[in-house]
Amino acid sequence: MIGRVLVVGATGPTGREVLARAKAEGLAVRALARNPARLAGVTDAIQGDVRDRESLVRAMAGIGAVVSALGTKQTLQPVTLLSEGTRNIVEAMHEAGVSRLLCITGMGAGDSRGNGGFLYDRLILTTLLARIYADKDRQEQVVRSSDLDWVLIRPARLVNAAAAGTYREITRFANQRMTTISRGDVAHFVVREVMFPRYHRQTVNLTDGPRTA
Repeated sequence: MIGRVLVVGATGPTGREVLARAKAEGLAVRALARNPARLAGVTDAIQGDVRDRESLVRAMAGIGAVVSALGTKQTLQPVTLLSEGTRNIVEAMHEAGVSRLLCITGMGAGDSRGNGGFLYDRLILTTLLARIYADKDRQEQVVRSSDLDWVLIRPARLVNAAAAGTYREITRFANQRMTTISRGDVAHFVVREVMFPRYHRQTVNLTDGPRTA
């Protein structure tokens, strides 16, 4: 049995899609949010913050898997929320005895850098998103350094659209360009991976196109 799934970053646009997809698939879901009132229709929403490890531990009671959809606003200031919050998630999972983590980062982290096209790779990543992606790299290292059963999920440029169910899952780059992907399709992948695990301690890059493993 999967057990209840905890979604962290549940009030963000991708987190909301994950919640909706999980509910549609009949999964028991719990959401962690600084302001649970923003999650209308979510019956199991707990107030907490990724910067407060104790609130994470409390939220993980009875949890079988954790989905991190942490995000942060675009900024030119130093960013630490993603890596520090993820470190707290990992530590709380150890304390609560939860082992399965699905962590959403993004195109441009790690070895996906250089596969998003000239404009994205040479201009956007090096200026507008530079501080955020420096922290996403640290975030991924926190996950990789853990002994959890983790999956790092890197969506291509996100667009607000429903799931089409056709997207590529790239685990090794070989002249493959990442373009866009709908938040609905990201949620489709995440919930499917929660229900039917195929990846273990692996990184999966998601982009539009015919589905391949």
